[in-house]
Amino acid sequence: MFTHVTLGANDVEASRKFYDAVLGALGHQPGVPSEVPMPGVWYMTPRGMLGVVTPRDGQAACHANGGTIGFAAPNPEAVIAFAEAGVAAGGVAIEDPAGPRSTAFGVMHLAYLRDPSGNKVCAVHRAS
Repeated sequence: MFTHVTLGANDVEASRKFYDAVLGALGHQPGVPSEVPMPGVWYMTPRGMLGVVTPRDGQAACHANGGTIGFAAPNPEAVIAFAEAGVAAGGVAIEDPAGPRSTAFGVMHLAYLRDPSGNKVCAVHRAS
């Protein structure tokens, strides 16, 4: 459904450190710095891209109130690794501790963090 997601960052280097850590915990490669399509760091997979960029309008980056970006985790252990790597790389754990939760869709393993610019991200593992 999606080709890419971009997040604004006030400190691209701090955000690169955070996303290299949390996405690395999920098995992804480090980001690649680029000036196009927007200055920042980009993470590519066969199915899409994540850009962590300096806002194009020159204004300060801010988080989307009510917005969350969820990353697929291959197993419950990766959810915990995502949370630990994110906190170690300057993120802040929010909501309940990382781990299993009962939902309307069954048990899901979740971890929620705020990145260095305040964006809300999570790792999710759903048993198939």
